[in-house]
Amino acid sequence: MQLTAELLKKSLSKVQDPDIKRDLVSLGMIQDIHIEGKQVRFKVVLTTPACPLKEVIKNNCLQVLEEDFGNSWTYDIQMTSQVSTVREATPILPEVRNIIAIASGKGGVGKSTTAVNLAVGLAQLGAKVGLVDADISGPSIPIMFNVEGEQPAVKRIGEKNSIVPVEQYGVKMMSIGFLTPTDSAVVWRGPMASSALRQFISDVEWGDLDYLLIDLPPGTSDIHLTLVQTVPVTGAVIVTTPQKIALADASKGISMFKQAQINVPILGVVENMAYFTPEELPSNKYYLFGKDGGKKLAETYQVPFLGEIPIVQSIRESGDTGFPAVLKAGATQGAYHALSQEVARQVAIRNASLEKTERVEINP
Repeated sequence: MQLTAELLKKSLSKVQDPDIKRDLVSLGMIQDIHIEGKQVRFKVVLTTPACPLKEVIKNNCLQVLEEDFGNSWTYDIQMTSQVSTVREATPILPEVRNIIAIASGKGGVGKSTTAVNLAVGLAQLGAKVGLVDADISGPSIPIMFNVEGEQPAVKRIGEKNSIVPVEQYGVKMMSIGFLTPTDSAVVWRGPMASSALRQFISDVEWGDLDYLLIDLPPGTSDIHLTLVQTVPVTGAVIVTTPQKIALADASKGISMFKQAQINVPILGVVENMAYFTPEELPSNKYYLFGKDGGKKLAETYQVPFLGEIPIVQSIRESGDTGFPAVLKAGATQGAYHALSQEVARQVAIRNASLEKTERVEINP
């Protein structure tokens, strides 16, 4: 029997991506097919470098090929990845595939801590990641990345000056904290803060990124509207703690993104400070703020539950020392790695199942 690329694709069309529920061929995931004698080589291009089902997909490919063509062929399957996108190339952020808003209804729930560890976690999984500190009046990213005192460079590109983002732990970042003295308060009205966010997005040389995370201030404000009016947002991650008051405010954040004129998909809910675990008793869990509040919120709004993060002393210490907890071995690292994988997975599912993202037009 003469094996051809067409026959190979026909066989592999029986294999589905377990998350997206579509076959690999129609998703364009089978690429670079080479057949020489009895040797077959091709790539399976996954939609995220963090795919937890990589080996399952590979084994399923081998199984259908052996069923259809027997064992006389040798198959060399290279598992690689290219982060999916539904964004069209635009003058603003032309090389950024996904823009993710990290939001919370109220302050103090660990939104910035989550954003920092998620950004570093995605970078550890092989993604190209950027992070915008959009909390203009309360910037915390420079401290949490141990880059206080750093100043971004300015680079001339064509007829325009562009800001070169500060980079640490594999993450490119921009914050008002790099441009103002650390002990100075930024007392700006909404239009000035919104203008700063627009500059952080359009005047920074972000380059080629799989994910650009936007760490938004608490609540629903001018900054949120500025973001969705400036760029098409792939989706939003909502951070909450389990107690009732945090959940009430988080629900307002979800409602804002779900409004018809905004219509930003919710990638899921993260329950931060889900339980307390003493370092000397790592198997013990104490639910200080209630239990499963974030999970129930996700169920109420029928959005994914992305996971729970414990409250442990090392997370606080990591934020203060500028060495994110996801970089330290232990249970907390595992929780943030799981969160990073799930967010990447939900982005891939969103991009395969929903329409392309549009920039929001809101008339005053």
